[in-house]
Amino acid sequence: MTALLSLTDATLSLDGNAGRVDILHGITLEVQRGETLALTGPSGSGKSSLLMVMGGLEKASGGSVMALDHDLTAMTEDQLARFRREHMGVVFQSFHLIPTMTALENVATPLELAGVADAFDRAEAELDAMGLAARTGHYPSQMSGGEQQRVALARASAPRPDILLADEPTGNLDGATGAQIMDLLMALRDRHGATLILVTHAPELAARCDREVRLRDGRIAS
Repeated sequence: MTALLSLTDATLSLDGNAGRVDILHGITLEVQRGETLALTGPSGSGKSSLLMVMGGLEKASGGSVMALDHDLTAMTEDQLARFRREHMGVVFQSFHLIPTMTALENVATPLELAGVADAFDRAEAELDAMGLAARTGHYPSQMSGGEQQRVALARASAPRPDILLADEPTGNLDGATGAQIMDLLMALRDRHGATLILVTHAPELAARCDREVRLRDGRIAS
């Protein structure tokens, strides 16, 4: 079976105030279509950095990163942005909603930019699936953290991505709300057939995934 996403000896080094820092060391990993994968490990182990490399948000310094038979390491920033728009959805811990836009506008605007003709209808349907039919006209400041994360999920899922990446999607939420968000993520995976890769510190969330990859010091530990 050809992997949907594969990394071979992928490394990541970034320049900081103290000089060059090696973050990922020779990561080799395959993710199959439809799989749900949890990236776990202690703080500073490289989980979020690996997720960013998988999504082309950080370009690997060495090795190869293949997604849907495309070499992300060979793409320009414009090509990567286009590829993410067409094939990936990303959810962050801190929501990243545009404060001056309503929930509906936050979900519909990326679809409009991608040339989707029924952008607002699709956005409304996604928000409805998230239980936010009554909140489409509300701004982020008028919503709870859990509601804002559901808007972020709707925005990530509305383009029907092949790959859904989630970086600590429940990290800023209480336990009950976090469990609801995880339920919604799993439902999204099932509804749209997306491959889900998530970073989490929560063992109960990792246990709901098909597979767990644990990192330590920028390497796969288990």
